Amino acid sequence: MSYVLRVVLPDRPGTLGAVASALGRVEGDILAMDIVERSADQAVDDIVVDLPSGRQPDVLITAAETVPGVRVESVRPDPGVADRHHEWELVEALAADPDHALQTLARMLPKVLRAGWSLVVRVGPDGAVEVLAGGGGAPTLDGVEPGWAPVEQAAGLDPEAAWVPEDWKTIGTEMAVAPIGSPDVAVLVGRPGGPVMRNSEVARLAHLAGLAAAVVTR
Repeated sequence: MSYVLRVVLPDRPGTLGAVASALGRVEGDILAMDIVERSADQAVDDIVVDLPSGRQPDVLITAAETVPGVRVESVRPDPGVADRHHEWELVEALAADPDHALQTLARMLPKVLRAGWSLVVRVGPDGAVEVLAGGGGAPTLDGVEPGWAPVEQAAGLDPEAAWVPEDWKTIGTEMAVAPIGSPDVAVLVGRPGGPVMRNSEVARLAHLAGLAAAVVTR
């Protein structure tokens, strides 16, 4: 089974190679790697690792953290070997079928952002929430107050906010939101169990939501 290991590591030569070697020693086979975020002194990477049947993902955490300065932020089942080319696939799919751009966005975003679900929603003047499209394991919004609206710009959402359903809080659902052409129409993305949506991931969400808005307007 394959897992996504999110690691925070010093941005210096040899560190990533040392992590790869450590994972190899516990029979981890690296399938893909994405750079999530990078600053002057550290990097955040998602590493997709396949483990032999019967091996527990905890061994990946232990192995990676044997490298000095490395911290594992999360390990979770891989929803599909998702690398950057899926982002281009989404862009191409939006352009190919403008009439269903919102449905395409919601369907493909979970794979692009390695999230659990996505929802495109419209909030009416009375606060009523209309679900326009969903993807992944999208939850129901019945009875959920639109505490994210109006959406002026893309942002991460507080997973402990008052409007967040208790079952979402229980499993630690990290979320981000971006407007689609209007503060009242937005795309919500949820990642049950984390990790947190990084600024770079929120920026990617904003970019893709903006493209969808442009396609729909056209």
